[in-house]
Amino acid sequence: MAVMRVTFPVRNATEFVNEVKQRVAAYFADTGQSDKGGWRMLVKSGVMLASFFGLYVLLMATSLSAPAVALAAVLMGVLLAGVGFCISHDALHGAYSESKRLNGIIGYSFDIVGANGYMWQVTHNVIHHTYTNIEGVDEDLAVSPLIRLSPSAPYAWYHRFQHVYAWFLYSFSTLFWVTIKDFKYFFARELGPYKDRKHAPREWARLWVFKVVFYSWAVAIPLAMPHISLWEFVAVFLTIHLTAGLILGVVFQLAHVVEHIDYPEPTADGAMPDDWMVHELRTTSNFGRASAILRWYVGGLNFQVEHHLFPKVCSLHYPALAPIVERTAKEFGLPYHQHATFWGAVASHYRMLRRFSRTPRHQGTLAHAA
Repeated sequence: MAVMRVTFPVRNATEFVNEVKQRVAAYFADTGQSDKGGWRMLVKSGVMLASFFGLYVLLMATSLSAPAVALAAVLMGVLLAGVGFCISHDALHGAYSESKRLNGIIGYSFDIVGANGYMWQVTHNVIHHTYTNIEGVDEDLAVSPLIRLSPSAPYAWYHRFQHVYAWFLYSFSTLFWVTIKDFKYFFARELGPYKDRKHAPREWARLWVFKVVFYSWAVAIPLAMPHISLWEFVAVFLTIHLTAGLILGVVFQLAHVVEHIDYPEPTADGAMPDDWMVHELRTTSNFGRASAILRWYVGGLNFQVEHHLFPKVCSLHYPALAPIVERTAKEFGLPYHQHATFWGAVASHYRMLRRFSRTPRHQGTLAHAA
């Protein structure tokens, strides 16, 4: 794969990088903990997967009232998003377990629910985590041409309404993922910084095999059930994915498309102004750190600063690492972005959608406004 030369030179923040790494390493040494998940992740995974597929079996095996079916579908959507947050995400980052084999096995939970784990590792682990908020490279800024998520993104007349319709479009994110997105990325000639990339035969096999697995349990089996009509299947399938899509679509935007974060641009020769860790501090934000329920459900993704600096550390440790990272950043005069609550971050994202709905003449001041 040929990669565009976007580089992060080591500059005067090297002391911060060394210091924050030493302090995090000292935390694990002093507490005697592994930086992976251990039994707590296994219990959490069991609860999430058993709940999701338990509701699935209930819908397949029994004829419920319409309100009960609707409630089950919404809960399955919430749990579907939770599987991605709490299980697959850590596993695909290699943060779930000390065992590479177990990480790989757990990572297939992503494929089973319809998304390709390999392609996620390419677009998320490599591209997004390396080139965060760099327009034209970070794939997370290109969720749809209908939504403008950075000050230098192309502008169209319909973007003036995006703060209204973006939430509706977010709801379709998992539907798009399981039906189009993975295939589109596999067949695309360019993806982020990659040109003329090729995928190993085993990854093509993984794509097709698990798409068959997904469509078998998610579509074929329900349609074969005598007590499930076509319209009931469509209603439940859409409810599950619109619920999961809205949750996933919104949560992932709260880390990088909120007020005060930056959208750094490389020079003509591809050089970035800061080293990589400082770049992540400038482009990433936390939200709702105090909420135990939120951090359990989103798998620590409300601690995005810690996740981006230490992606191979299990999300269970982020609440303990956050004060260390925040204190170290402030000692070195570096930003540490966060919103106190989930809804505060949602409101901030709404304001950014409105800001980016303006015409290009305002672009020069957008990123640093607020």
